Amino acid sequence: MMDVKRLTGIHAGSLKYDLLTALSILGLHGTTRQQIAMNRLITTITARYNWRQDEFSVGQRDLARMWNITERTVKREIKYWIDSGLVICKRQGVRGRVAAYRLNYPQIFTLSESYWSSVGPDFVERMSVNNPIKNAEIVQIDFTAKDREPQTTNGSWRNVCRRLRGLHPAVFKSWISQLVFQSEEDHVLTLEAPSKFVAQYVHANLMTDLDEAVSAVFGPGRRIKILVKD
Repeated sequence: MMDVKRLTGIHAGSLKYDLLTALSILGLHGTTRQQIAMNRLITTITARYNWRQDEFSVGQRDLARMWNITERTVKREIKYWIDSGLVICKRQGVRGRVAAYRLNYPQIFTLSESYWSSVGPDFVERMSVNNPIKNAEIVQIDFTAKDREPQTTNGSWRNVCRRLRGLHPAVFKSWISQLVFQSEEDHVLTLEAPSKFVAQYVHANLMTDLDEAVSAVFGPGRRIKILVKD
């Protein structure tokens, strides 16, 4: 699974500090643009991140006031975070509802890993132990000889696949690419898996990422149903 446990519990405090340190060194070793982006992200996390729900949901006007910039710049900043893979949109802002975003822990670990040693060996050790990518329990199964395009005639599902492929290429190739779009009716997205094994694995390990990608593309409130091919 390409996700990590929510940062709550007895060791949560140190893990949060390590995560903030990773974002800090990512900015400090990057361009001026990256430094500004990381500073704004860290400020938002420390001020408004809901660790229990693993998300932050703050209006653009509030962020503009917090960062001392315009709302237009806030939109560009959030887009930069999403394009960089640092955050994932859990719920889009619709009908006056503020959008919700989640930190993409695997991407934060990936982008910052080359700078861990600049903090010290103790930091490298802690980050290595908690690395959600190296510790991910993924069964690599190559069902096809080549990385094929998902079978679908639905443009929105195609965008979901592109999103997941960009965030988790190994997971996408082994599992998500095997799902076939069937329909999207009454807020139920129906997919078909080639076998019961694939369907059960996706349900058990990948539904968090799949749910968030579907919500980001189709809109919030969708239920995902996975059928098994006869």
